[in-house]
Amino acid sequence: MKKAFSIIVTLALLAWLAGDSRWKMVGDAFASVTPGAFAAVTLSLFVTYVLRALRVCDEFRDEVNGRFGACLRVILIHNAMINVVPFRGGETAFPLLLRQVFGISIVRASASLLWFRLQDAFVVGVLACLVWPGLHPALRPAGIAALIAVAWYLPRWAREPHDWAGRGKIVSKLGKLRDIFTEATGRSRYGWWWTVANWTLKLAVQGWLLAMLLGTTFQTAFPGAVGAEAAAILPVQGVAGFGTYEAGAAAALLYSDIAMKDGLQAALALHLFILCSAVATGAIAWLFPSKSTLPETPAAGPARK
Repeated sequence: MKKAFSIIVTLALLAWLAGDSRWKMVGDAFASVTPGAFAAVTLSLFVTYVLRALRVCDEFRDEVNGRFGACLRVILIHNAMINVVPFRGGETAFPLLLRQVFGISIVRASASLLWFRLQDAFVVGVLACLVWPGLHPALRPAGIAALIAVAWYLPRWAREPHDWAGRGKIVSKLGKLRDIFTEATGRSRYGWWWTVANWTLKLAVQGWLLAMLLGTTFQTAFPGAVGAEAAAILPVQGVAGFGTYEAGAAAALLYSDIAMKDGLQAALALHLFILCSAVATGAIAWLFPSKSTLPETPAAGPARK
């Protein structure tokens, strides 16, 4: 009952914000999107959540033990949290939920989350090198090669033998973190495939929607979607990522002669769509709790006198 009440209050607040006349220009941006296209974008965006859940199932397959529905619920709630809580604070939901549902330690889950985020950054960085307008032709292959080299070397560096445990208190703790990170980078069988598939679909869908919002071609809008997501993965974000997301998209669109005002307006509409999708799916997932695999706490017996 408390969960349902919280969701009703949240939806009422969003409705109040949407009723402000200054949001009319954002609503006007969606006028060019047909209901069929809107449904296709929504469904495709949900598929990206499924791909992310599959990545988690692959990473923690021994602990998850085939409970895909529980993994999807973790992803949906985590996705809603990182879109709402400022300054990346929502990231803490991921290790907490994994510990609650599957009994995975917070340290190990956090190390895997760090590797997930690094994989995301490498893939988005490669795509940015490929499509960013105005980039010198020589910098494209150089940037891609550098990113691939770092992505290839980082797990191998982590797995190299080291003597950090005997170098002092601080270095010793860093050595333990390095060992945990080593485990996180070596457990997933298809982690890179899930990451590439997720970002390819996600950016293609966002580029398509952005093109409809701007009334332009996919080729023109796609760099804007990449720029927005490249800005969104920065370590520090504002409330719900507003500001950096729109600036990243508008900056990329400037090279295609899209005015800053038009680029910001379309990017804001795209951002609100993604935010509403995240909050809606996260709220639905929150209403259906997953059964924990942790042993239940035994009931307290009668007090001894």
